[in-house]
Amino acid sequence: MAYVIKRYANRKLYDTQESRFVTLEELEEMIHAGKEIRVLDAATGEDLTSVTLAQILLEGERTHPGALPTAFLHQLIKHGEAWQDFVQRSLRASLGGIISSRREADRVYKEWASRAGWILPKEREPGARKGKEGSEEVESLRDEVASLKEKLRALEGRLPRKRKK
Repeated sequence: MAYVIKRYANRKLYDTQESRFVTLEELEEMIHAGKEIRVLDAATGEDLTSVTLAQILLEGERTHPGALPTAFLHQLIKHGEAWQDFVQRSLRASLGGIISSRREADRVYKEWASRAGWILPKEREPGARKGKEGSEEVESLRDEVASLKEKLRALEGRLPRKRKK
């Protein structure tokens, strides 16, 4: 779920989840912490997320000059939307590759660490045992429900006879 940030006409940013005003730096920290933000104009409801994210990037450029090369920015402005679409597609593909590579590296590391004896193999992990115990518990609960249904039917069978008497 995205954190909803409202932007007012005076450029103040209001975090609706925390009920407080925030700065661009705080939004940047939230993003670094893995939170997704969504910035909306308080009056119109217009989505200002991309504008605000660009503003965060440009504020970062002030403190770390050269993070965005000037030639890149010129090309981005010169070629407009076509260039922006290309950059977006490229970044999505790159980030997707990075994420899948990281997942694969984690999987390989866990497998290697398991073989080295540093972590328990999956069949000996507490979670794996819990799954077997869980299936036994589910079976036990099913048997109990079936037994209770039989008792309920027996009681229902007695009710009409008592009413007739």
